[in-house]
Amino acid sequence: MTASIQSKSAPKPRRSDATRTAILAAARERFAADGYERATIRAVAADARIDPSMVMRYFGSKEGLFAAAVTLDLRLPDLARVPREEVGRALVGHFLGLWEENEELRAVLRVGVTNQAGAERMQDIFREQLLPVARQVCPDPEQAPARAALCAAQLLGLALTRYVLRLPPARALTREELVAWLGPAVQRYLTAPHP
Repeated sequence: MTASIQSKSAPKPRRSDATRTAILAAARERFAADGYERATIRAVAADARIDPSMVMRYFGSKEGLFAAAVTLDLRLPDLARVPREEVGRALVGHFLGLWEENEELRAVLRVGVTNQAGAERMQDIFREQLLPVARQVCPDPEQAPARAALCAAQLLGLALTRYVLRLPPARALTREELVAWLGPAVQRYLTAPHP
């Protein structure tokens, strides 16, 4: 009798992990292409090549699927390493890079202006990612939330006009022009002693 030798290799991924991954990938693409309102559970399931009931089993609802699918890391720079007088320009340049390369971020913005689940996701991103960055440079910690909100208004307004509404004058501005125009406004919001 020979004893069987079990391999010490890593365990095989469970089928449920692969299904969940496929659903999330399909959902990200569908939300980006169709927006929240037009994307359906059936379309996501078809893209993932599974039954729609499986999407509901894993995520419970379209809102749950959206929240799980859209986990955005804005990769915000550590402003402590940026010269204080360049903070505004650094953030505007960083966000322009994100908007240009990340269709998922544009999809979240589209959904955020039309749907409560999208708005809540944008609020989470603001609270968890932008607010801590603002606290790094804000001269009065109590004002950090208001100042971060003003920055968000500028940056989201730019994204809405340039990438969602696609207004020709907003699209025509170069990256350098946008940084030159918006950098000082964002700088003032973050670092001015008071209004």
